[in-house]
Amino acid sequence: MMQKNPDWWRGAVIYQVYPRSFFDSNGDGIGDLPGVTAKLDYIAGLNVDAIWLSPFFTSPMKDFGYDVSDYRGVDPIFGTLDDFDTLTAEAHKRGLKIMIDQVLSHSSDQHAWFKESRASRDNPKADWYVWAEAREDGTPPNNWLSVFGGSAWAWDSRRRQYYLHNFLASQPDLNFHNPALQDQMLSEVRFWLDRGVDGFRLDAINFCFHDPQLRNNPPNDAVQEASIGVRKENPYAYQHHKYDKTQPENLAFLKRLRALLDDYPGTTTVGEIGDDNSLQTMADYTSDGDKLHMAYSFDLLTEQNSAAFIKRTVETIEDKLEDGWPCWAIGNHDVARVASRWKADSPEQMKLFMIMMLSLRGSACIYQGEELGLSEAELEFEDLVDPYGISFWPEYKGRDGCRTPMAWVAQATNAGFSNAKPWLPVYTEHLSAAVDVQDQQETSVLQAYREFLGWRRQQPVLFTGDIRFHESPADTLLFSRKNAQGEYLVALNFTGDTVSLELPAGASAIDNAPSCLSGQWQGSSVTLPAYGAGIAAV
Repeated sequence: MMQKNPDWWRGAVIYQVYPRSFFDSNGDGIGDLPGVTAKLDYIAGLNVDAIWLSPFFTSPMKDFGYDVSDYRGVDPIFGTLDDFDTLTAEAHKRGLKIMIDQVLSHSSDQHAWFKESRASRDNPKADWYVWAEAREDGTPPNNWLSVFGGSAWAWDSRRRQYYLHNFLASQPDLNFHNPALQDQMLSEVRFWLDRGVDGFRLDAINFCFHDPQLRNNPPNDAVQEASIGVRKENPYAYQHHKYDKTQPENLAFLKRLRALLDDYPGTTTVGEIGDDNSLQTMADYTSDGDKLHMAYSFDLLTEQNSAAFIKRTVETIEDKLEDGWPCWAIGNHDVARVASRWKADSPEQMKLFMIMMLSLRGSACIYQGEELGLSEAELEFEDLVDPYGISFWPEYKGRDGCRTPMAWVAQATNAGFSNAKPWLPVYTEHLSAAVDVQDQQETSVLQAYREFLGWRRQQPVLFTGDIRFHESPADTLLFSRKNAQGEYLVALNFTGDTVSLELPAGASAIDNAPSCLSGQWQGSSVTLPAYGAGIAAV
């Protein structure tokens, strides 16, 4: 059903693979594309619809692939273009779509374009990056800050100008005010569409344009931890990012991008939105069916996870999105693993988080290892490789703790990830949650994911139904999903106690419901055990 539907992405579940840490096929300690191909049966067995591959492009790896030096090349540590084509073909055989990360807003300083751009002020690519004169005293053009700390401007002695970098100094920002640059970036996207990819996860997509007047950002009135770089130990949090990103010109470019994808029916985009007003930006970027297909923000990627917070976030998005489409995520490669961030100390809590996310209106992304309930790895400073964590240690330990290798076989060398020393250490506490261990446990988190996702595939109301919240006791959620084919009530208990919820309408148990749905439905009420969930037909 999903594979023949050009709107397959509505309600789809996307499994994020971080290739470096998934499976090493050639014994060099780094995961690779053939390693992903080797594990496709595992991914397909989860009953997900698509795979999102984090960057595998040619790169000096200063930011582990998010610094691209060749948008059309596969870095040798990950394999070859032929390996990518094989992965795509094998995934399609199993009914899995392939989505790839596209980093459009910036490149590596090792990219040929930047080398040419920095060579002089009058070469053909001189204006492909964001260059600006120093102020009279030699200081940077304005007060913009980098997500990774310090000024967002780096001095180049050859051009005797500053260039903009919203992230590392080795990640110069491309100048999307230049029409030729826009054309080139669309050409890079087309290259992968022609190779058969089904969609793109668009990294930092609201960072493409900057204010051409280079006006200073005003101070931030209140620092609220969320979004990209917004942490209280990071000075980036102390500005209101009015001029360095999320500019109105971005909407016209997104329309050009959507027009390109419309030439390839059945393809899709999901944009990463890191912004001061991320929910409004999500709405703006996904409205009217002529820009992004869907977007996700960092609102559920913070430490806040109360039932009230989730309800407020979802209702705010629903109110703003109108005809747009959300994509939910509670974990990814940039934030601490959800089991630790949301302080889950039992498998039941991890199952509850899974049922919650997969029952909301929208699509969803699952980050590798989430289905195992993996916790955040605790690493020594000497083991860190993430420049973000190294800069802000020890107040912020960076992103390495969520990027450690997958645990496949508890008793195998390096948990079955690699025969060589891994690029990050395997976390010892993950061994008890390895795939081979959970395969043997009927009530494991992994089995719950497989069962619930398999059941969900057969529930059209969970793909496209509207959502409406109902009153319920503190630390619980009760909401309806409804479309022309039926209506479900979803009840969730975020407490460690048994609770009973009064229902707004009569409900009856669903035949063949997944075993992780532990709610007991009776007439006008449902009883939920600690961290229990129930879904019933109305």
